[in-house]
Amino acid sequence: MRATVAAAAESVGDLSRVRRPIEHAWHAPGTIYHSPELYRLEIERYFRTDWLFVGRVEELSQPGDFLTMRIAGEPIVVAHDKDGNLNAFYNMCVHRGVEVAYGCGNAKSFKCPYHGWVYDLAGNLTGAAYMKESPGFEIGAERMRPLRLGVWRKNIFVTFNDQAPPLETFIAEWEKDFGFLGWERCRLGNKIELEFACNWKFVHENLMDFYHVGVLHAKTFGSKFSWTDNGILLKEGGGLSIFYNAAPPTPGGEPLLGKMPWMEDRPHSFACTGYLPPNLTMFGRIDCVRPMVTWPLSEGRSRTVIYHLFPEEFFARPDFEEKLKIYREYQILVLEEDRTMIESMQQAMGSPTYKPGRMSVLEKPLHHFLNGHLDRLFGRNDRQEAAE
Repeated sequence: MRATVAAAAESVGDLSRVRRPIEHAWHAPGTIYHSPELYRLEIERYFRTDWLFVGRVEELSQPGDFLTMRIAGEPIVVAHDKDGNLNAFYNMCVHRGVEVAYGCGNAKSFKCPYHGWVYDLAGNLTGAAYMKESPGFEIGAERMRPLRLGVWRKNIFVTFNDQAPPLETFIAEWEKDFGFLGWERCRLGNKIELEFACNWKFVHENLMDFYHVGVLHAKTFGSKFSWTDNGILLKEGGGLSIFYNAAPPTPGGEPLLGKMPWMEDRPHSFACTGYLPPNLTMFGRIDCVRPMVTWPLSEGRSRTVIYHLFPEEFFARPDFEEKLKIYREYQILVLEEDRTMIESMQQAMGSPTYKPGRMSVLEKPLHHFLNGHLDRLFGRNDRQEAAE
């Protein structure tokens, strides 16, 4: 690992100007967003270390329900077994490593398509043809490698790290700041998946970059958006909790389904954003909650999954599907406004002519995000030296 850290540090070069207090800080050099060495270090120090949001319990509500995904190149399965338990495990047959499940759906078991080995919904091997002739081989002793799984307010998290703190500890700051949003009283309405030709960090930076809202989003939601530094709470490790004023995420800035019942005492302009490292950004509004997860695919590509959560009560309304479509289309419209910008930045990062510019004091969330990220990768010594 030391060699990896050294190689990553060498690849990104001098970070001292990024490490200064925001009034004197500069944006990060382009290699932060396209260095293969840094990318590998991020995978090891973030995605193989922290708890990661992978879905909602209502996506796996029935015994047999499962979903598959790749996290930083690793294939995993999350499944609801016949006893009502949620399980997570590597999607690799213990025979030759072939994936035994694809996509999502409902199944009684998983069967490897290569040699037919069969697994139950907890990943235990239950059948292996012709293996009785192999002395010492015991079917009951074999299983696909499990992952730790935890649930917070109906949100499913997994971690590759056996030494990670309990999920309750990891999520404690979010529980304190955002538990009141009633996640567990909501259901998944929309799930949107988009790929971007940019580094995964650009997606999160853009979501917390309020500096651009009044310019790029002037025709959508920018005119109904305001914030001050007083609403920005900086968290350890680059995390953020931000409270401000913004309209509900609809074309007219109105809550088409009304307020969430437990938010009746809040104004229509109530808004909050949270960033939970490494890759979860959340938007809370008066009418819905929107977690957004961005998965790195390579140094220059990423996939973002948006979960639109609405109160259980809303789903019984006769016009719910019609209104849901409006929320979905508006969300895509806003993100497509961002696409050109973040993909353009990614192209610039690899250019030898690109030189990072000074930060604005309006970029306080980005400054904190970047420095928290660099702390995790390289330690805090250079931040202290830059401050001096």
